[in-house]
Amino acid sequence: MDLGQFRDHKTSVFYPGCKQIIHKSWKPRIQLRLKSQAKTATQKKSKGITAADLDLWTKSFDYLLSDPNGQMAFTSFLKSEFCEENIEFWLACEELKCTKTKETLSFTATDIYEKFIRIGSPKQINLDFHTRDCITKNLQDAAMSCFVVAQGKIYNLMKNNAYPRFIQSDVYKELHAMASTRAKRNHRRVLH
Repeated sequence: MDLGQFRDHKTSVFYPGCKQIIHKSWKPRIQLRLKSQAKTATQKKSKGITAADLDLWTKSFDYLLSDPNGQMAFTSFLKSEFCEENIEFWLACEELKCTKTKETLSFTATDIYEKFIRIGSPKQINLDFHTRDCITKNLQDAAMSCFVVAQGKIYNLMKNNAYPRFIQSDVYKELHAMASTRAKRNHRRVLH
């Protein structure tokens, strides 16, 4: 799902079934995603997102990032706070680690640098001069490790700053309430 960009708490999303672009705020988008998951889960007889999953998000930032639903919700939250470049950079670095060829590695590393590291870049992340300078020097001979320090700093920034706010946010509370309501409804269906 394309999360799009929004600076006014709104985003444009293309829904293939509708064959049009629909403008939505981030809260209804998350609700729509959960409803579609519930429908798909019912069709596939799988659980979909559960209150237990949401509880795990509160216990582990790593679990939140490893769960596709958690990633989507956290990214939407960061967009609402105008700091989505942090998760986008972190995810780009994760993708870089999966790069197989030297040529692709070099291209991807340059792309990450141009999008997130270079001063004045469109999604410049907040890094100290020393870290930025080391990346610039290491980029000449790109390796999977050239962004490790910066990725760690951004990870810690998200974990210690945005993650606690996300867990306390209305977004998280609404997701939890929706998942709990869905679980109760499904439980009633089983009983009847």
